[in-house]
Amino acid sequence: MSRDFWAKIKAEIPIWRRGAIPGLTILGLIIIARLTGLLQSLEWSTLDTFLRLRPSEPIDERITIIGIDDEDITDVVIQYPIPDREIANLIKTLQKYQPIVIGLDNIRDIPVDVGHDELVEVFKNSKNLIGIEKVLPPPIKPPQALPPQQIGFSDAIPDPDGQYRRSLLGTPTEKDYKFSLSIRLAETYLATTKGFTLESGIRDRDAMRFGSTELPRFFPNTGGYSNTPLTPINFLSIQFFVPCFLFPFSTRTYKSCFDAEGVQVLLNYRNNRNAFRILNLRDIKTGKFDPNWIKNRIIIIGTTALSAPDLVNTSAIKNLKIHGQIYGVEFQAHSTSQIISAVLNKRPLLRTWSEGWEYLWIIAWGILAISFGRFTQSALKNLLIVGVASLFLMGLGYILILLGWWLPTAPTLLILVINGIGAIAFYEYDRSLRLQIEERQRAIQEAYDTIHEGPIQEIFVLSRAIQRNDFIVEELPAKLQKINQGIRETFDHLLEKTLTQEKSLRLGSGLKIDLASPIHNLFYEVYRETIQRDLPYFQTLKFPIVEFAPIEPDISSFEQKRLLCQFLEEAICNVGKHAHGVTRIEVIGKQQEGWYILSIKDNGVGLTSSQENQGTKSAKELAKILRGKFKRESLTPSGTLCELTWKLSKKKLFSLTNPYSTLNH
Repeated sequence: MSRDFWAKIKAEIPIWRRGAIPGLTILGLIIIARLTGLLQSLEWSTLDTFLRLRPSEPIDERITIIGIDDEDITDVVIQYPIPDREIANLIKTLQKYQPIVIGLDNIRDIPVDVGHDELVEVFKNSKNLIGIEKVLPPPIKPPQALPPQQIGFSDAIPDPDGQYRRSLLGTPTEKDYKFSLSIRLAETYLATTKGFTLESGIRDRDAMRFGSTELPRFFPNTGGYSNTPLTPINFLSIQFFVPCFLFPFSTRTYKSCFDAEGVQVLLNYRNNRNAFRILNLRDIKTGKFDPNWIKNRIIIIGTTALSAPDLVNTSAIKNLKIHGQIYGVEFQAHSTSQIISAVLNKRPLLRTWSEGWEYLWIIAWGILAISFGRFTQSALKNLLIVGVASLFLMGLGYILILLGWWLPTAPTLLILVINGIGAIAFYEYDRSLRLQIEERQRAIQEAYDTIHEGPIQEIFVLSRAIQRNDFIVEELPAKLQKINQGIRETFDHLLEKTLTQEKSLRLGSGLKIDLASPIHNLFYEVYRETIQRDLPYFQTLKFPIVEFAPIEPDISSFEQKRLLCQFLEEAICNVGKHAHGVTRIEVIGKQQEGWYILSIKDNGVGLTSSQENQGTKSAKELAKILRGKFKRESLTPSGTLCELTWKLSKKKLFSLTNPYSTLNH
């Protein structure tokens, strides 16, 4: 690997270090915010939005809801709560059409009006009937006439924002383990139609499973949740000493292999405002329905009356009849449908990555966002790439939701936008700061160059004359005065430059040239002024050859002209200082096949050292900036060639970094 490559890497390290600190700080803050639950609401809203944007799903024909609405209460049963006799008659009528299972999502812990004995008799004779109880505070007892295996709880746990995104399938109580209405209905339906029984999970022993379909269990930190209590109650801890892998359980045997605080799953709502067929009590009493809507179906009886509201909040379904709400009986239907659809139709259940993979994903995108600003180094390009990446991330999150995977999209998108935009702001600031430093370095170097090529060269010539005893004492005061004047003029020039936008170059002789002139004219001025300098080996020159072809189109960058002129001045001065025995110099600038070649050739002693000095390094750096080439070599039989070649283009190829800012003459 080349030295240039490693030099670039070395130069990038401090920039990345400075740029990464604010980005990594933001990344750390977002991770802390997620760990502490500050981003929960944002992640929940993202999940709801993706679920709501899914294509509409067909009605689940396997489930029929019998909803007792306001008109039923007003015109049919006359009162609320619904009398026991009405419930008994409804169940007896439904049983005539042979449903697989009936779920009564209606509290029946105490007698209601007349007909209680009839209802008890119906309960005893209905082996496919599931009644409900409430196990979370305040608890409500189940119907006494139903055995435990025909009881399911109707409790659901809302998130802190009031939305219901989870389904509680099982939970321990002080006496035994309880199962939900939805898991009871699904178990009965699947056992009757396909022979599937409820068993312990394989990958997760505490999960629930039907056949090969394992219901992914909800944990306190699942997806966008953070330290979420599995239940809002504190039952006495129940110890289960029997390993679950030894006793696969069923709801009837109560072999509890579940988490001691309950088993929950994320609820993948069916995205349709009419996800299930809903009949009312009047339809059943008058027979205005298709018997096939009842036969071999799951029937769930509940209330759909706004006068006796049983409503559940959800934003995961579009175009609901009641904005942001469904009936409680519909919630039970969604929970039941999710299970049987996953088992029979392979409909996706909502799953999430492990916490480690989620945070690795967030960190990877955070680091990627930091790199955008450095790679683009353009505010517009960076905004474009951040926008494209954000759209890709949201699209990926949506596609994965369709496949049943809840990706941590919200925190990733947040870190992408903040770091993506913040990084370019930092790099722009860093670049501006570095340019200011480089500008100051150029000013200092220009002062050094001007003094070095003027007053210091005068001192050099005077020193050589003193060493050779070849000077006139009377001329010494005048020479020292000239040196003093040169230093003062340099100071005045630099002071003027700090007060104005400089578009000129001050040569070592003290002459100021206007950089607005065409570059080939500037080359002539630099040559004429430099060749007249009082340098030792200019005295022996006899055959100067000079020619500069115009550059088409001419260079428009003042800074590029400045450095090219400085390069030419330095190369010519080197002949005067080092080319012992020189008699001929050729300074040629020519345009050839889209390239411009600037060469300085002499017939002096040639290179006396193979060591690469700072001037050569600076010339190579200039060639790299111009995307050209530089060479300096000895000629046969004698002489030296110094040549800079660059490709001509209308596009600005020049960086503001001055390769001569560290040049030591």
